[in-house]
Amino acid sequence: MKKAVKIIGGILLVILLVIGGYLAYMQKHYYRIPDGTVLEVKKNQKEGLTVGKEYTAVTYNIGFGAYGPEYSFFMDTAEMKDGTKTRGKYGKAMSKESVKEHIVGATKLLKEQEADFILLQEVDTDSDRSYHTDQAEMLTKALSSYGSVFANNFHSAYLFYPFNDPHGAVQSGMMTFSRYQILESVRREYPVSSDFITKFTDLDRCFAMSRIPVANGKQLVLINSHMSAYDKGGKIRAEQLKLLNQVLSEEHKKGNYIIVGGDFNHALGEEVLEGYPSKQKIPSWVSLLKDSDLTDGIRIQRAENELTVPTCRGADMPYEKGVTYVTVVDGFLVSDNVEATVTNVEAGFAYSDHNPARMTFKLLDK
Repeated sequence: MKKAVKIIGGILLVILLVIGGYLAYMQKHYYRIPDGTVLEVKKNQKEGLTVGKEYTAVTYNIGFGAYGPEYSFFMDTAEMKDGTKTRGKYGKAMSKESVKEHIVGATKLLKEQEADFILLQEVDTDSDRSYHTDQAEMLTKALSSYGSVFANNFHSAYLFYPFNDPHGAVQSGMMTFSRYQILESVRREYPVSSDFITKFTDLDRCFAMSRIPVANGKQLVLINSHMSAYDKGGKIRAEQLKLLNQVLSEEHKKGNYIIVGGDFNHALGEEVLEGYPSKQKIPSWVSLLKDSDLTDGIRIQRAENELTVPTCRGADMPYEKGVTYVTVVDGFLVSDNVEATVTNVEAGFAYSDHNPARMTFKLLDK
């Protein structure tokens, strides 16, 4: 009996040492990129913008090339209306081939939009979860007529979870592509959770703020943003929105033009929160963003087809139209000196758990 107790005790001690060693390893490799880091602009263009001319912008979360319609992600959870709980399955993409196929498909879709500006989220550069495909390089080559900026917002040591399909080590970020000159691009640090476990699994959330010259002496402040998703109760997202509002207010007071595009992880208006047929309850990752939540002079530019084409699906299960929860979390905020219309692009979630949103806009002389 004593021998058995010793053996069990020894096993438990080994397990605790392994867990402790792993947590120490994660803590040692944890860091945040400093706020205000200046980003490199590659292949910068020369031309500036003109008041009154029509331009286009697209925002698209490409989901690190993992998300075909059949894919589900281990961190996504939800509940059916009958009470059945659902949880995603995979920690990484199904194969390297599927990753490349999805990135090629997403790139083709982007080219079809013929946009002047492209804002992308979840672009992997060297990650276990996407089999070390350098998606930034793939996209830069395919969109060779654009200048580009990369902002890292996910850098982690090896995440050994889920145990049957570990997420692994990640290097990922956001990319901004522009046909026009970028005077400067700066990475602004969002507040994130300080919880000991959550800080290892969430992204190093940020937004990339690029300044583009306008012929009248002002600037277009173009922001590529990706807010937190796994934030029950929305506390962290509220802190992130507070920072974003502060920056937007400062730029608005200067008289600059402002466009914020990206994945807000908020339903963009009450109508889209429950605007689509679904057999699921509203998931906990969905928060609500209203115009009243934004600083003066800034508005949500709602998509004209916001109730017919969603931009995001729940990844707790394979996509099934009319069953899976869908809403609109991707799109644009604009200042009151920008005239704009937005259309969500129907891609059927073929290459990502998101669909793109496309905006046509003019800078007003005011």
